[in-house]
Amino acid sequence: MSRPTMKPYVAAIHAYVPGKSAGADGKPLVKLSANENPLGTSPAALSALASIGKPAGYPDPDSKELRAAIGELHGIDPARIVCGTGSDELLNLAVQAFAGPGDEVLFSRNSFAVYPIATRRCGATPVEVDDRDFRADVDAMLAAVTPNTRVVFVANPNNPTGTYLPREDVAKLHAGLPEDVLFVLDQAYAEYVAPEDEDGGFALAAAHENVLVTRTFSKIYGLAAERVGWATGAPHLIDALNRIRGPFNVTASAQRAAVAALGDQDFVEASRVHNAEVRERFTRRMQMLGNRGVAVVPSEANFVLVQFGGEVTAKAAQDAIAGAGYAVRHLPELDSCLRITVGTRAQMDEIADLLAGLAGGSNEL
Repeated sequence: MSRPTMKPYVAAIHAYVPGKSAGADGKPLVKLSANENPLGTSPAALSALASIGKPAGYPDPDSKELRAAIGELHGIDPARIVCGTGSDELLNLAVQAFAGPGDEVLFSRNSFAVYPIATRRCGATPVEVDDRDFRADVDAMLAAVTPNTRVVFVANPNNPTGTYLPREDVAKLHAGLPEDVLFVLDQAYAEYVAPEDEDGGFALAAAHENVLVTRTFSKIYGLAAERVGWATGAPHLIDALNRIRGPFNVTASAQRAAVAALGDQDFVEASRVHNAEVRERFTRRMQMLGNRGVAVVPSEANFVLVQFGGEVTAKAAQDAIAGAGYAVRHLPELDSCLRITVGTRAQMDEIADLLAGLAGGSNEL
């Protein structure tokens, strides 16, 4: 029987697997597996969503009001901004615009699962570079660049490890790349980083022709359901993405909610402070179990990667956490680890208590 056959590079893709939200029995779990904001969504954004009118009409194809609001907040010319269906769309478009069969796309081991998917879907070759202590290794990445390299991805903070490259490392990596290689700095979790520690990505994008910075409203802004993100870079980069993005890619509701969310920076700051305090408390409690085979990777994001090396395995810990009503992320490539989204203080204390009981140790603060 004859039938359409998918391209071999598409057949090589392992589809993205989202974080679980239900247990083996189908019962809903508290979802600490997708890095959503436990404080929910800005009241201003919720109000904007409730006031959407004229759903029969198409949205603004250029997201003009949203781009203007982003530009005003971050001091960026709106002409150097493009909006997308989440930052995922923009990551895919960046590879599609600048790489294809015979080209290579570099990224660190243990980084965002979308990078190899975006690479393979346009026929390019993914090149995974060994990391060091769960962080991107700048020297190793530069050593892996070849004449075929067209795009380099770095997530900062990194997902799923939570590790962070400081400004000097980001600058060193960019400075070592050929000028015709696109450097994509994925800042999905950047708002969780203390402002004084920002990595200089916007300045690089403003000053150079080969830097694209992407951000999302799905994390600290609490708008994951609306699927809206944005990118900034040199005009020719923005032009390339505009040529191939969907013509009405950001819905009217997403645009309106994102504009309102940008105007509520008090909610953003409250979310950042909450995350920092609860993450620090949970991290200290995990560190107290170090003599029981439990370790934690220092995180600058809204999740923590916990390693299990003693009698308690990651899978056993995940099952026990699920039994307590929580979903966390167990990734095949990090088989000894669980990625746990930072929830409320009460939720994280309950999980910390449970893990201490499993490990047979004490971690009371």
